[in-house]
Parts: sequence; C-alpha cells; structure tokens
Amino acid sequence: MNQKSITAIRASFLHFLNDPAKVDNIEDAYQYIADGILVTENGKVSSLTTFSQESADLYPQLEDKRGQLIMPGFIDTHIHYPQTEMIAAYGEQLLEWLETYTFPTEKQFSDKAYAKKISQFFVNELLKNGTTSALVFGTVHPESVDALFEEADKIDMRMIAGKVMMDRNAPDYLLDTAQSSYDQSKALIDKWHNKGRLQYAITPRFAPTSTREQLAMAGKLKAEYPDVYVQTHLSENKDEIEWVKSLFPERAGYLDVYDHYGLVGDKCVFAHCIHLTEQEWQTMADSDSVIAFCPTSNLFLGSGLFNLEKADDIKVRVGLATDVGGGTSFSQLQSLSEAYKIMQLQGQTLSVFKGLYMATLGSAESLSMADKVGNLTAGKEADFIVVDWAATDLQALRLENSTNLQDKLFALMMLGDERNIQSTYVAGKLVYSAA
Repeated sequence: MNQKSITAIRASFLHFLNDPAKVDNIEDAYQYIADGILVTENGKVSSLTTFSQESADLYPQLEDKRGQLIMPGFIDTHIHYPQTEMIAAYGEQLLEWLETYTFPTEKQFSDKAYAKKISQFFVNELLKNGTTSALVFGTVHPESVDALFEEADKIDMRMIAGKVMMDRNAPDYLLDTAQSSYDQSKALIDKWHNKGRLQYAITPRFAPTSTREQLAMAGKLKAEYPDVYVQTHLSENKDEIEWVKSLFPERAGYLDVYDHYGLVGDKCVFAHCIHLTEQEWQTMADSDSVIAFCPTSNLFLGSGLFNLEKADDIKVRVGLATDVGGGTSFSQLQSLSEAYKIMQLQGQTLSVFKGLYMATLGSAESLSMADKVGNLTAGKEADFIVVDWAATDLQALRLENSTNLQDKLFALMMLGDERNIQSTYVAGKLVYSAA
C-alpha cells in the first residue's frame, strides 16, 4: 500500500445523491454522517463510512477534524476571471456596465504576464471560497486562456474555460474576426481540451457582440468538437433582449439565434435566462440545454428574478454561479443566500438541501460531469472542503439555537462565506488552508 497516495479524514460529512426536488422523501436526496471517515487514494474517493475504531486502526495517519463538516467542493457554472479586479463597480445596468467597466479592464489581458498574475489570484480566490471546479470566461485574447489553464493545471484542478469570441459592438481593441476567433479557439481546443482535468468551452460573449459569420464559426467548432462546451449569456436584461431583436430580426427570438447556429444542447450553458418566453423555456427543456443561475449578479445589476421553480417544473438543468464581476462574491454560500431571497420575492422557497445540492452535485450534473465530481461516492475525484460550522461570533450564537441538521445548514447557507472554509482539497491534495 502506497501510504503517500492515501488520505484518511475523520469528520462529519454531507453530500447529495439526488436532486431534493425529485424525491418523495428528502432523506433519499442526501447522506449525512455525523462521525465518519473519508478515505481517498490517488486523487479519488476510496470510501466514506461511519467511524469505527476498527476502520481507524487501518489508517495510523488519520486526520482528526471532528467538529467540522466535510462536503464536496463547490462548482461555479459561470464566472469571468478577467473581471475579478472590477468586482463591485458602481452604478450601472448590464449594457452600460460592460461599456464603462468591463471592456477597459479586459484590454489588459493581451499581456500574458498580466493574465498570469490575475489567474493566480483568481484560482486562489476560488479555493479560498471552497470552489474546486468552474466554467470560466477568458477575454478575447488567447493568452488569457493559456494563463488560466496553466495555473489550474499546476494543481490538477477541474476547470472549463474559453476565449471570448467578439467581432462587433465592442471597442476595436477587443475585437477579433469570425475567422481569427475560429482559428484561435480551434488551436486552444487542440492544446487544452481534455488535458488532465481541463476542458474547453466555445465562448461567444453574447449574441450582440458576434456577427452571423462568427456565430456560424462557433457552430462549426461545436460540430467539429461535439464534446466541448458552449458558454454564453441569454436574456439577462430587457434592453439586451430588444437589442438582439433589432440585430437579428429574422430569428424568432434571442435563444433562436443560438439555436439557428447549432449552439444549444446538453453541454451548452446559458447564463441568467431571467426573461425567457414560453417557447424559449420549452426549447431549453427539449434541447437539454443548461441555465447558470447567478443570484448576486442578477440583483447587483438590477437584471431581474430568476424563476428556479419553473426550471424544475419543466426539467431544465440549473447550475449555481457567482458571475463575478457582475456578481459580488466568490462564495457560493453567498450565492445561495441571495438565491433564497430571490425566490422569496416570487413567493417561492429554496430549501437548504436544494441549495447545497445546486452548489455541488446539481452543478456537476448541469455541466455533464457528475460521473467525475459533485459528491463523495467511491470512484469520484476527491475534490472536497472542510467547513467550520461557525466562523464568526454571530454564527456561533445562532448555532447554539439550532436544534436539527436542517436548521444548522440553513444558518450556514444564510450567514456563511469564505471565513467558513477551513481547507480545500483538489484531487485528494490539500491546496488551501485558512490556518
């Protein structure tokens, strides 16, 4: 037995086996072990069992983390790493915000050294917040993607990313062309897709910044590389939707633009989807396309309230997302806190089990990688986090008055943030520790 490849940890454990919205008995959706042992070997989960002295004796180097909670790492289904430094930029809604803040910031990523610096900060910030996988926008510059993938690859992190395709309606210094976007994306796919735990996403920013020729090239890439992802934006803002109608009058609507160019399907992830028509909801369901729900961003930019209940009713997959830098926190606990409020404003309720499922196994399922990550079943990649139940005095006081697991978890979901993340493991290795 190669002891160096084996880790054994004693703690409390929570992970999900099913979508809480799809089971009759909520206890069929998750497994909670108050005192358990997680064993990982060669970067994968070997076993998760209830603690016994007999099992403990097998692992003399057992790490004792009793009093803390271990969960699968969080998965972020939509985030812009080049916007890290402009998070919380004041006073605009989507289109003005892009023009005022986003485009000038993204200009800097033509410099590989600059992209590397922000990539290092970004990856560390994800880990600090307990996020072990993400679907990420680069900029129009191939260097931005190279820099990010290089940083993720150093720690064997599961990361999906892509170069933005944008050939109109943006400053000249950020534009590519239909042909150059195809050539550069193709080269990046050949270089990075399925290298270790890295995968590529074809990334038209959104329909208004791509010509018909560029969207056709994006569809051509998807046809040539059917197992790569597509990521873009859809129906985030009402002015944006009207703009799309004026730019593509021949199409039935915003989603039909993407559909026409072959950019919908089971690995196509659409951020926001706040203002979908009934026909668009049906197309999402019929095509098995995916929505990235971005609570803090939707509130910060005044975009609207996403209808999670509707998505569940018609069986559209939904992943949870921070959408930094429109989003205001890297913490998926903060995303869930705001998601709860968004649903309350619509007369809906988000249970803590549904929320934490969305942040872990639900997001893995939405990204078609639940066979690899998302929970702690044997054979999965060992991405997990150690969580402090009460990282602040207020949380500690609240915990004293919690009478059951659901209430303890709900307090964590509403009050928690990066301070609750004690350590983060990627592929079985410790990559972040708060201590």
